[in-house]
Amino acid sequence: MNEGTTIRAIEQRGLWWEEFETDVLYRHRPGRTIGEADNTLFSTLTMNPQALHLDAAWSETQPFGQRIVNSLFTLSTLIGLAVNHLSQGTTVANLGFSDVRFPAPVFHGDTLYAETVVREKRLSRSRPGQGVVTFEHTARNQHGTIIAVAVRSALMLCAPGDEPGNGGEA
Repeated sequence: MNEGTTIRAIEQRGLWWEEFETDVLYRHRPGRTIGEADNTLFSTLTMNPQALHLDAAWSETQPFGQRIVNSLFTLSTLIGLAVNHLSQGTTVANLGFSDVRFPAPVFHGDTLYAETVVREKRLSRSRPGQGVVTFEHTARNQHGTIIAVAVRSALMLCAPGDEPGNGGEA
């Protein structure tokens, strides 16, 4: 590059409220392989001594025949996998979670892949320049089995300088 030459810089960010499209599938990559240390650390950090997460010998006698990954770690990972793609630097706050379910267990060594569909969006009634987006996040393991689903509402920033979100519509 020559001295005095200006280059354009691109910084990774999530999507502004205006950029979200409903009924579009956003696939988040790369995935995340879950290890024994992840499960043990999360369970102990959150004061969850459930033997299904921590006691290998006892878990072998239970229906899954092995330890299962803490479901709240699974939920956190599912949401985390979507951050860079959807909300890095553009989210204000999570407003709530609903319809959280875990249809299949996660085991040590499983790889989680996430995808998101935006179910609805509207401008905030009380916060100009912001809008509410309802996401449906789904996690699948390396075999394509759905292992977690969560519906999440988040308060998102509108694009700077775009006035639609600054007018208090909806």
